[in-house]
Amino acid sequence: MITITPIENHREREKGVIVYPVYSRRSGGLSVGINLFPDKKSCPFDCPYCEVFPFATNAIFSLEQMEFDLRNTISSALEQKTPIKDICFSGNGEPSLSAVLPQALELAGKIRAEIADEAQIVLITNGAGLLQPQIFSLLKTAATTPLALNIWLKLDAGTQDWYEKINRTSVSFEKLIAKIKEFVSCTPVTIQTMLCAVDGNSPPPQEEKAWVQLMVDIASNVTENSQAAGGIRKVQLYGKARPSPEDPKTSPLPPQYLEERAASLRKALSSAVSAPPPVEVYI
Repeated sequence: MITITPIENHREREKGVIVYPVYSRRSGGLSVGINLFPDKKSCPFDCPYCEVFPFATNAIFSLEQMEFDLRNTISSALEQKTPIKDICFSGNGEPSLSAVLPQALELAGKIRAEIADEAQIVLITNGAGLLQPQIFSLLKTAATTPLALNIWLKLDAGTQDWYEKINRTSVSFEKLIAKIKEFVSCTPVTIQTMLCAVDGNSPPPQEEKAWVQLMVDIASNVTENSQAAGGIRKVQLYGKARPSPEDPKTSPLPPQYLEERAASLRKALSSAVSAPPPVEVYI
């Protein structure tokens, strides 16, 4: 189990910046974020816990600006002898749906190789892009080639009902889950699950059971298909630690709740697969 102190809020992304350094709970240190949507939020999900506040700027993403800012940010951190844990594509939307993602990934890989070779390259995604064959292929290739893209894949719900409450999207739950299973069977991923109360209510017992079973199904599917390249690298359970525009619609749950959910998943995975992935908790 890994428990990391809650981090402070950061609002620089909503000022039109493309590159922003931030202390990340889940990275365990300095993460250099890349924002492919500096002008406005662009995401097919409308999660009520999302920390991105409404904004609009005249900023325009450019690879030239990304390169300049990324080199400067990394150089500044290294001058201060601050280790860089990762270069992370997240920002103000779903990065997999950006038209410039292929070029941005290539550029990040080039810069990493030149001046930050120990940093991982991470992409945080809600999985919606996997429904498009070209994005599915792009992410699979990026993860299984020397770029070694570390994909952090959101999976907040095990039931349709909770999915509608926690993710609020028109993306089909059934189709998304099917595509996630297919993707994980051939691509290594880190699964991330937000655990918080919605309208004062924690996930109901049937949701908890369904989510555990879904995780077991995904892990077992990889084992059954003997796809050495795929699998769940780890599971990250994290609580609400930053303010959101709709507060108090969502609120933090007690740390004990997160620990109990983690323990339940660890037990289920240990019974189902020979090499269960680690399950980490971030309060």
